Amino acid sequence: MTASPNPAVKLRSGSQMLIDALRRNGVEHVFGYPGGAIMPLYDALVGSGLQHYLCRHEQGAALAADAYGRSTRKAGVCMATSGPGATNLVTGIANAFMDSVPMVVITGQVPTALLGTDAFQEVDIFGITLPIVKHSYIVRDIATIPHLVDEAFQLAQGGRPGPVLIDFPKDISTAMGAEPDYQPLPPAEFTLPDTKAIKTASEVLGQARRPLVIAGGGITISDSVQAFREFAAHTGVPVTATLKGLGVMPTDDDCFVGMLGMHGNGAANHAVQNCDVLVVVGARFDDRATGQLAQFAPSARVIHLDIDPAEISKLRRAEVAVIGDLATALDGIRPGTAGRASWRAQCAAWKKEFAWRYDAPGKGIYAPKLLRDLSRLSPGDLTITCDVGQHQMWVAQHCKFDDPLDHLSSGGLGTMGYGLPAAIGVKIAKPEATVVCVSGDGSIMMNIQELATIKRYDLEVKIILLDNSALGLVRQWQELFFNENYSEVDLSDNPDFALVAEAFGIPSRSISKPGEVAAALDWLLSAEGPALLHVSINPRENVWPLVAPGNPNHKMMQANSAKKR
Repeated sequence: MTASPNPAVKLRSGSQMLIDALRRNGVEHVFGYPGGAIMPLYDALVGSGLQHYLCRHEQGAALAADAYGRSTRKAGVCMATSGPGATNLVTGIANAFMDSVPMVVITGQVPTALLGTDAFQEVDIFGITLPIVKHSYIVRDIATIPHLVDEAFQLAQGGRPGPVLIDFPKDISTAMGAEPDYQPLPPAEFTLPDTKAIKTASEVLGQARRPLVIAGGGITISDSVQAFREFAAHTGVPVTATLKGLGVMPTDDDCFVGMLGMHGNGAANHAVQNCDVLVVVGARFDDRATGQLAQFAPSARVIHLDIDPAEISKLRRAEVAVIGDLATALDGIRPGTAGRASWRAQCAAWKKEFAWRYDAPGKGIYAPKLLRDLSRLSPGDLTITCDVGQHQMWVAQHCKFDDPLDHLSSGGLGTMGYGLPAAIGVKIAKPEATVVCVSGDGSIMMNIQELATIKRYDLEVKIILLDNSALGLVRQWQELFFNENYSEVDLSDNPDFALVAEAFGIPSRSISKPGEVAAALDWLLSAEGPALLHVSINPRENVWPLVAPGNPNHKMMQANSAKKR
């Protein structure tokens, strides 16, 4: 765009127009890392009113934006320069895509005249990210910026949310022009479910003798938690949850039978295998939830509720498909017969039979009990962010969640290194919350540099580091399925994590005995500012139960059965 000859017209750079568009879309916080191609945008950030958080690695910025988006249900925003800056964002973009998290990603790019010339720090980030975004843009004219940014946020937050990429060439970011006439986008279309499908779902559920509900992450994403709880209360149908569905029903609710799947509770897995009607709400039949798909809920008729028609019958044929807004669908499904009393009694009996035990033998700290105690000692505003590994499964199994936004975990991608930057994103989104990152000695090393971010902004993030001197979950699989051939899982040369935290200016404490747990948790939760609790645990401790690959969910390995192998 050429400059206006009219001196009365105020000229704006492309970068200033982009900042204006971000503010108009309600953006207050941005996560990123500067560099050459995106420097003009960082120049425009100064005095813009946007709060930028300098993460110490672009992946940390993307994962912090992911957690911010989960916590607020508004698109988290991250930005980085071209080349390695952009490619370092890719894992965070994929993480958001797999878990349907709203996010807008802004990457600097070389000038348009150099595109395709292998210029310094040029990569085709548009092409690289095509499979892991809802949509991508390359800005080619500053006049398009207001509409383009509005559309990016609408796409990121609408329907099934996800990440949207805006690639911003340097010459466009510095180009000057008159502010374009702003034309707001019409509201996004609201997809309402078909009334006939709702009626059929009511009829099928009403005929059930052993109905069961699987609560998935889509309930939280669509802000349908209250509608779901009212549906569960009205029908009396027992509820299981996926990893991302935890907290949709309070953990201690009588209707809740636990998390299902590979490391699910025995009650949930037996309920799934014995139900005759399965109502799947905002879940996608992930392999970690279903076990051997051909034997998953073998006698059940499936009612599938989801906003995304691509998920319907993708893996398991749905007898009834209700596509559209979940809250509307849940409000409309009113079966003539509520959940059967005898079936509810059976589910309650399984809950009692498979209740978690915390009397583990041994002299060391038992991580499940520590995490159970954490979630019950903490105030009601506790939010836990997880890394990936054994500790992630222990959190899912043993922590109490009354709200799904109190539990942030990398589900579909399983991203090690998620927990620490996620805690940053949550704390910025919910400054009054008590935010605890539960990590492992393998995972924390993936993004340990973000301790500097926590210290710089004095974020009151609490860290529990469970240290078993190993890549625990990989070691467990090598023990059980690879004849104890332990390949590259030994982390016995870990640094002294307490000293590492102190070097970053974060107070720390180390414990290794059960009698130290109560005082240490009290210290951690009452500490002013950030703090790290380093917990040494048994390197041979495993996560139980476990559904082995190729097995149906009800054939769960337990500690005793594994020893017999």
